[in-house]
Amino acid sequence: MLLTFEDEYYSAEISNIAGVDEAGRGPLAGPVVACAVVLPRAYLNNEVNDSKQLSDKKRRILFQDIIAHCLSYGIGIVSPETIDEVNIYQATKLAMKIAIGQLDVPVDCIMTDAMPLDGYDIPVYDIIKGDAKVRAIAAASIVAKVIRDDIMLDFDKRYPEYHFKNNKGYPTKAHLEALRHHGPIKGLHRYTYGPVARCLIEKISLL
Repeated sequence: MLLTFEDEYYSAEISNIAGVDEAGRGPLAGPVVACAVVLPRAYLNNEVNDSKQLSDKKRRILFQDIIAHCLSYGIGIVSPETIDEVNIYQATKLAMKIAIGQLDVPVDCIMTDAMPLDGYDIPVYDIIKGDAKVRAIAAASIVAKVIRDDIMLDFDKRYPEYHFKNNKGYPTKAHLEALRHHGPIKGLHRYTYGPVARCLIEKISLL
C-alpha cells in the first residue's frame, strides 16, 4: 500500500516534511524512542507502513532502505527514570523534540502520529493514525521500533530472566512472572506503571 497523504502538502513553500513517531509508550521497561525522518519527495516504497503491521524481518529490511534514502533522520531516547518523573505523554513529546532537533536539513513542516507539539515556527500537524497514512511517519515508526527493539535485545543479554528478547519490555505473562519473582530493575523498569508499582507494594508487604 502506497502512503500518499503528505503529497497534497508539498508546495513551493513546503519541500521538506519531517515525519515523527515513537516506539515504546506501553512497555513496563526500557526507554521511549522517537524518530524524526525527512524523506525525499520522490521516495516511493509501497512496503513502508505502520511498523506494527510489519514483521521484524520486514522492518529491518525497510529500516536499511529508509536510512539509505532519507535526507536526514534524528533519534530521541528518553529514559525510564524521566518517564516516571514527567509521565509517558510528556516523555514522548520530549523524545520527539530531541529527534526533530537532530535533523540536519531545513524542515518546512512537521507531521506527527497524533501528538501535538508546540514551540515551532513552522506548521505542525498531529494526524490521527498518521503511521498508516503518511509515509514519513510510517518510516519514522519503523526506525524508532527497530532501534528500541535493539536496545531491549541488549538488555536481554544482561537480564535474560526477564525475557526481553521476546517481550521487548511489554507486560507478557513471562515478563510479569519474572517481575514478581525477581522484582523490577532500577533504571530499566518504569516504577509508576501499575504492574511494576504493584510488584513493589507486594514486595514491601512481605518484608
